[in-house]
Order: sequence, then C-alpha cells, then structure tokens
Amino acid sequence: MTGAMTFNEPAERVELRAVVADFAAGYGSGYYRARAGEGEYLTELWREAGELGYLGVNIPEEYGGGGGGIGDLAAVLEELSAAGCPTLMMVVSPAICGTVLARFGTPDQRRRWLPGLATGRTIMAFAITEPDAGSNSHRITTTARRDGDGWVLSGRKTFISGVDVADAVLVVARIRDEGSGTLSAALFAVPTGAPGFEARRIEMDLVSPDHQFQLFMDDVRLPGDALVGDPEAGLLQLFAGLNPERIMAASLAAGSARHALDKAVAYAKERTVWGDRPIGAHQGLAHPLAQVKIELEQARLMTQHAALRYDSGDDAGAGEAANMAKYAAAEACVRAVDQAVQTLGGNGLASEYGLGSAIAAARLARIAPVSREMVLNYVAQQSLGLPKSY
Repeated sequence: MTGAMTFNEPAERVELRAVVADFAAGYGSGYYRARAGEGEYLTELWREAGELGYLGVNIPEEYGGGGGGIGDLAAVLEELSAAGCPTLMMVVSPAICGTVLARFGTPDQRRRWLPGLATGRTIMAFAITEPDAGSNSHRITTTARRDGDGWVLSGRKTFISGVDVADAVLVVARIRDEGSGTLSAALFAVPTGAPGFEARRIEMDLVSPDHQFQLFMDDVRLPGDALVGDPEAGLLQLFAGLNPERIMAASLAAGSARHALDKAVAYAKERTVWGDRPIGAHQGLAHPLAQVKIELEQARLMTQHAALRYDSGDDAGAGEAANMAKYAAAEACVRAVDQAVQTLGGNGLASEYGLGSAIAAARLARIAPVSREMVLNYVAQQSLGLPKSY
C-alpha cells in the first residue's frame, strides 16, 4: 500500500546490528568488567570498532564515515551495550561532537576533526556541566574573550566523561559582546594538552571504564579557529548536539536493559528449586520479566522514532521524542536490572554474573545526561503547554 506506515528498521541497519552484535560478543561483559576493574578504558574494543567503521557510521562519507544518521550510530551502541560493553564515549565523541562539527564546523574544522572521529583514532570529550550551574545551562560562567586573532578561555567544568582518553574537549562557553556586554553561547575545540588546561579525576563509586573529571581552564589561549562554526548560532549548535546525546543515552540504556533481561531469562529457564519446573514457570517471576520486556520494547520504539525525526531534519520534533526516549529507556533499564537481580536472588549480587555493578550504572541512566526531573519539566512545558515551574 502506497504511503503505508512501517515500524521496521531499514535492511541496512538490521544487517549493521547483526554484525555489531557478532563483533561485541567477541568481547562481552567479562572483558568490560575486567577493564573497568583495572581502571582502564576499552581500548582494544574501541580501536577495532573504529577500524571496522562502526564508530563513524554517522559521519559524512567524504570525511571517512559511513554517511548514515544518528539512528545507525544508536543501533551500534545498543548492540554493544546489549553484549555487556556500553561506552559513554560513543555518546560523546562521534554523536555529540561529530554531529556538531559535521553540521556547523567550518570546512577546515571538518577536515581536521571528522576523519579521526570517524575511525576512533581521535576522541573528543564534551564539556557543558559546571559546579554551580548543574542542569541550569543559563548559569554557565565559563567565558571566552577575544585576544588579537585568538581567544582566551577561563572557567570550570565538572562530570566530564573520558578526558583521560580524549585528544580535545568541545567546551561550551560564553562570549561577551564588547558593545552590549551580553553573553552568547559558543563552542570551542580545546586540546587537552593546552597550557592552562587541567583535568582532575572525580572518584566515583561507579565502576566504569569511562572516568569523570573536573576541568580547570585558567586563561587557556586558543587560536581563532578553535571557535566552532558561527558564534551567532551558538545555541542552535548546542541543541544540535544535545538531541543526539539523548538518543544515544537512550540506546545505551536500552541495550543495558536487554543485557540484564537476557541474563535473568536464561537463569529463570534453567534454575530449579521446586521439583522439576524452572523458576521461570512461576508467575511471580515470569510476569515481572514480561513487564520489563514490554517496557523495553516501548522504549526502543521511542528511541528509533526520535532518531528518525532527527535524521529527517525535524529538530523540534526530535527534541520532544529524544527526551521521551531517554526517560523511557532509563526507567526500563532500572527496572530490568532490579528484576534481574531479584530473579537471580543471591547470585544477582555475585561477581560471576555482573549484575551487582550494573545497579549503579542503571541508576545513572536516570541522572545523566539529563535528569528525569528535567525531562518531565520539558514534557510538561513543551508538550503539554503547562506553566514553567522554575
């Protein structure tokens, strides 16, 4: 039927999911937990995934990428996460930074950064959150002032992922208009080795290969071309990166939920304690797992919808869908991990199964990259038209 709606992913993406799932199975959750426990990054997985073209599927072909959309990159991250190998740097480097540079970077900036981002040989972090601003990006105080042909950047950032493996950080700052004195948002590509740039690791109870950092920028001098794109389009550029961030975060959460659910279902099929019937035959365990499956599939559909809206150029519609997808996937992930632990009983906290460490990681999905409360604020105000609450 002409114009009929379809909820099937394109054949190319289905094939992409299959090859990535096969690739990720060669590493698995054991590899992830070992690297995280050693405090090391997933270097081998990242390098091989980059060589195979999985990290740059959303980067334009002319810069060495796959020429696909954020939906393709999200599918890659979901499959990695479903295999027990989630990585926040896919959310940050190719998704946020790659998208911003591809859409708004100058020709020289695209040539400089995108080929490396496509292959994973270059990693870029993203810095927006500040100690005194939190979710209120209007209170960002990191500023850049002109200095001849260049810029001088000063300020602080916190909870910035992966600075230890990054070559540069895409920093959200403000430029002061010398005439009016007003501040406008802008993005700067800052090499991690720049004089005056300092990163301090934040100790976390979360065991993860993706480490968190505070950034201190004390009069960091940058060349003129460190300013990404058009300073007049600062907010537009910023939101162009935040929608993919939410879509990717939803995919990571959905994949992690799949991983936990798969473990629980496999255990419930084999474990017997009451005669010959496996524990999964009892509704007390079967129904909660079925509920997780339903909520997970709803979250996956919303995530695919958000990616389609974004890749179709509908930034406004993508904003609503991406926030909803991130919320739904985070809730599904928390529920999936909790029910998996409950299904396994004491084994749910045994290191052999890896679910204990997943509790904190799943809980993080409700907080980052945007809290569930801020998503609810967005939906209340933007989708329902209710008065602003803050």
